Amino acid sequence: MNTWKESWRQTRAEVLERQEGRHWYSTRGARRLIAAAVVLSLVLLWADVALSWADAPSEDADLSDFALLALSMVIYFPAVTLLNIATRGVVEMSERNLDERQIGERLRTVAVAHQVTTGILAVLYVTALVAGSSRGPDYSMPADAIVSMALALLLTHFVLPLIVSAWRLPDPPDDDD
Repeated sequence: MNTWKESWRQTRAEVLERQEGRHWYSTRGARRLIAAAVVLSLVLLWADVALSWADAPSEDADLSDFALLALSMVIYFPAVTLLNIATRGVVEMSERNLDERQIGERLRTVAVAHQVTTGILAVLYVTALVAGSSRGPDYSMPADAIVSMALALLLTHFVLPLIVSAWRLPDPPDDDD
């Protein structure tokens, strides 16, 4: 008898193997365009962080935060779903469902994403350090900005391996007649 966890994994694997909607991601250019859409959604999230940091607390900032978050999510979820299907779950699936080539690709992808995330964290640290020291000892970062930053950092960390994997994925070889 299958547990719900095994059933869920099997259903996800079947969904990732479907060929429906393949025209959305069948070429390298299409996958890179979808990856760029995910990057755009992340840029909107980080713009929300900057806006929250600069304008909080105010009603205009709250409305802008919500608008940027909503727009980002409208782009993020469909694009990430398409990238997961395009990469056949290389980043998402457990190792037992991947072959050796896919495991190697995932390791390379995660290494590149880790380097990018480290750079982002370094920039955030320096930014917070400069902002804190230039505004005096009583300065504290607004709570809205901290929440926005945590969400942006979490989603960036979560999706960077997927973006790198989709960006690097070559076109399949042409069918031989």
